[in-house]
Amino acid sequence: MAFQDKTLTCKDCGKEFVWTASEQEFYASKGFQNAPVRCPEDRAAKRARMDEGGRGPRQMFEITCSNCGKKDMVPFQPRGDRPVLCSDCFRKQREGGLSETRADAPKNEEAPVEEESSPKASEEAPQEPEAEAPVAE
Repeated sequence: MAFQDKTLTCKDCGKEFVWTASEQEFYASKGFQNAPVRCPEDRAAKRARMDEGGRGPRQMFEITCSNCGKKDMVPFQPRGDRPVLCSDCFRKQREGGLSETRADAPKNEEAPVEEESSPKASEEAPQEPEAEAPVAE
């Protein structure tokens, strides 16, 4: 497929720019299906903004850790319906070293293992108890 230069209009500045045949070949080789919508200068400016974070400074909110009581800052506004951890307790929890802090949280007790059975099998006539099968680990 032979590509030809195309003249496009930048959506940011309104300036016309040429999308060359070699650029079109590059886009096609990368699997891009859409033509660029910004001129090269505005594409570079947008890329620079995105590399700097693009959204500006992150808003932080002060919290009191639900686990240790330490004051800390988090990048989200707590809703109050869930416990919020300081960065240290959060890291420990992610590493698996922090126990549950909420009173309504499930405890780490071993639940009895029930054998799987289909609903139809339980609706049929009672069957004799089966011998316990070894559990694969």
